[in-house]
Amino acid sequence: MFDPETLRFDANGLIPAIAQDAEGGEVLMMAWMNAEAVARTQKTGRVTYWSRSRQAFWVKGESSGHVQELVEMRVDCDRDCLLVLVRQTGPACHTNRRSCFYTAVREGNEVEIMTPMAE
Repeated sequence: MFDPETLRFDANGLIPAIAQDAEGGEVLMMAWMNAEAVARTQKTGRVTYWSRSRQAFWVKGESSGHVQELVEMRVDCDRDCLLVLVRQTGPACHTNRRSCFYTAVREGNEVEIMTPMAE
């Protein structure tokens, strides 16, 4: 049985969680979880993060409708990072883009490689 307490959380009780599209493999975003967010995600199947700025739980898509449905959670070899494979509804980024990683660095220059999704 998976026990979130076996994970290696940082001094603030947090662990980075990378969200990846379960079908296409695209990296969508990175956010933070604490042990309770991990447990809630496992229990509900809706990806739940810990908002450092609001100091509150954040269920992805709760207000925007851009839900992340958990397909699988993976733990890295050091147990200090999570990979959450998700079914993403709509954009994952608050900028209305599919991914938060929409800026590439090419030949020393920042290049926007993804435009916002149509409303």
